[in-house]
Amino acid sequence: MSGGQDLYVGGAGGPADRARPLTPDRNSDQIRADIEHQRTELGRSVEALRDRVGELTDWRRQIRTHQRELAIGAAVVGFAIGGLMAFRRR
Repeated sequence: MSGGQDLYVGGAGGPADRARPLTPDRNSDQIRADIEHQRTELGRSVEALRDRVGELTDWRRQIRTHQRELAIGAAVVGFAIGGLMAFRRR
Protein backbone atom coordinates (compact mmCIF):
# COMPACT_ATOMS: atom_id res chain seq x y z
CA MET A 1 0.00 0.00 0.00
CA SER A 2 1.09 3.57 -0.37
CA GLY A 3 2.94 5.40 2.32
CA GLY A 4 3.92 2.24 4.12
CA GLN A 5 0.67 2.20 6.07
CA ASP A 6 -0.53 -1.13 7.30
CA LEU A 7 -4.24 -0.50 6.74
CA TYR A 8 -6.47 -3.25 5.51
CA VAL A 9 -9.80 -2.88 3.79
CA GLY A 10 -12.94 -3.85 5.67
CA GLY A 11 -15.89 -5.66 4.16
CA ALA A 12 -17.71 -2.43 3.37
CA GLY A 13 -14.82 -1.32 1.17
CA GLY A 14 -13.30 1.31 3.47
CA PRO A 15 -10.16 1.13 5.55
CA ALA A 16 -11.08 -0.81 8.65
CA ASP A 17 -8.21 -0.52 11.07
CA ARG A 18 -4.47 -0.74 11.40
CA ALA A 19 -3.19 -4.27 11.37
CA ARG A 20 -1.84 -5.02 14.81
CA PRO A 21 1.71 -6.33 15.01
CA LEU A 22 2.15 -9.84 16.28
CA THR A 23 4.09 -9.28 19.45
CA PRO A 24 4.64 -11.86 22.16
CA ASP A 25 4.17 -9.25 24.91
CA ARG A 26 0.38 -9.03 24.45
CA ASN A 27 -1.58 -10.50 27.30
CA SER A 28 -4.70 -12.65 27.02
CA ASP A 29 -7.03 -9.70 27.72
CA GLN A 30 -5.57 -7.77 24.79
CA ILE A 31 -5.90 -10.81 22.54
CA ARG A 32 -9.53 -11.30 23.61
CA ALA A 33 -10.26 -7.62 22.96
CA ASP A 34 -8.72 -7.93 19.49
CA ILE A 35 -10.78 -11.03 18.77
CA GLU A 36 -13.96 -9.27 19.90
CA HIS A 37 -13.09 -6.25 17.74
CA GLN A 38 -12.53 -8.49 14.73
CA ARG A 39 -15.81 -10.33 15.42
CA THR A 40 -17.68 -7.00 15.49
CA GLU A 41 -16.00 -5.84 12.29
CA LEU A 42 -16.84 -9.14 10.60
CA GLY A 43 -20.49 -8.73 11.60
CA ARG A 44 -20.56 -5.25 10.06
CA SER A 45 -18.93 -6.55 6.90
CA VAL A 46 -21.45 -9.37 6.56
CA GLU A 47 -24.34 -6.92 7.02
CA ALA A 48 -22.88 -4.56 4.39
CA LEU A 49 -22.44 -7.47 1.99
CA ARG A 50 -25.97 -8.70 2.63
CA ASP A 51 -27.37 -5.22 1.92
CA ARG A 52 -25.34 -4.88 -1.28
CA VAL A 53 -26.39 -8.32 -2.55
CA GLY A 54 -30.01 -7.41 -1.80
CA GLU A 55 -29.68 -4.23 -3.86
CA LEU A 56 -28.07 -5.99 -6.80
CA THR A 57 -30.57 -8.85 -6.93
CA ASP A 58 -33.70 -6.67 -6.64
CA TRP A 59 -34.86 -6.94 -10.27
CA ARG A 60 -37.74 -4.48 -9.79
CA ARG A 61 -35.30 -1.82 -8.60
CA GLN A 62 -32.96 -2.60 -11.48
CA ILE A 63 -35.83 -2.10 -13.96
CA ARG A 64 -36.79 1.22 -12.36
CA THR A 65 -33.17 2.35 -12.42
CA HIS A 66 -32.48 1.31 -16.03
CA GLN A 67 -35.80 2.03 -17.79
CA ARG A 68 -34.21 4.03 -20.62
CA GLU A 69 -31.61 1.36 -21.40
CA LEU A 70 -34.26 -1.36 -21.38
CA ALA A 71 -36.51 0.62 -23.75
CA ILE A 72 -33.60 1.18 -26.16
CA GLY A 73 -32.65 -2.51 -25.99
CA ALA A 74 -36.25 -3.60 -26.62
CA ALA A 75 -36.45 -1.27 -29.64
CA VAL A 76 -33.20 -2.64 -31.08
CA VAL A 77 -34.36 -6.24 -30.60
CA GLY A 78 -37.74 -5.40 -32.15
CA PHE A 79 -36.10 -3.83 -35.21
CA ALA A 80 -33.73 -6.79 -35.54
CA ILE A 81 -36.56 -9.34 -35.39
CA GLY A 82 -38.63 -7.26 -37.83
CA GLY A 83 -35.69 -7.01 -40.21
CA LEU A 84 -35.08 -10.76 -40.08
CA MET A 85 -38.75 -11.48 -40.76
CA ALA A 86 -38.78 -9.08 -43.71
CA PHE A 87 -35.55 -10.57 -45.08
CA ARG A 88 -36.91 -14.14 -44.86
CA ARG A 89 -40.11 -13.26 -46.74
CA ARG A 90 -38.10 -12.17 -49.81
